Amino acid sequence: MPITLSQYWMQLDDLGRAVAVFLILMSLVSWFTIFSKSWSFWRIRRSTNALHVFWNAPTIEDAVTLLDALDVENIYTPLAKQGLIAANPQSRAKSIMAKTDATDVMTRVLREELNRVTVRLESGLTLLASVGATAPFVGLLGTVWGIYHALTAVSGSTAIQIDLVAGPVGEALVMTGLGLIVAIPAVLAYNAFNRINRITFAELDGFAFDLHAHLTKTN
Repeated sequence: MPITLSQYWMQLDDLGRAVAVFLILMSLVSWFTIFSKSWSFWRIRRSTNALHVFWNAPTIEDAVTLLDALDVENIYTPLAKQGLIAANPQSRAKSIMAKTDATDVMTRVLREELNRVTVRLESGLTLLASVGATAPFVGLLGTVWGIYHALTAVSGSTAIQIDLVAGPVGEALVMTGLGLIVAIPAVLAYNAFNRINRITFAELDGFAFDLHAHLTKTN
């Protein structure tokens, strides 16, 4: 007769239950990150046409306005806005950058914005990598602990039968399966998000380079 989840839960000791709860929490956090990042990356990839619109605008001011409207995740717009501010000599007249060459100011501003966007795009990926790497071992810990208790119970029995061992050991292996169920989606999502990030970073670097060249030549 197959064991139910409630029966399985009742057979676990405190450590086994703690491992199961920890795996469930890891799964919930992982799936929340996967869904939120998927939504964000989907919106980012939909906004890539905004760069084409930007470079076809009649003026740089119109370009920034159009980019702000189309860039729903606000990934490319900060580069354009901060670059436009840095290109204006009056914006840095009262700062320590007043006597610095405009090209150097532009480079620093764009680099800072690229760093901010990079941190934002990579947020959550470390969590997915950690879940994918540790969940199987957490599940294995629960399995080893369950097998230990199963063998301990069998050792106290006068007659050793295969069903006395197979049942508890099979139930203990559920922890390994649960660990894999938690880890596999996290690893797949991490790899997929990394690929999207590489594409987005390449576009951001290209946009920053072109923006730097345009703003420094027109000022």
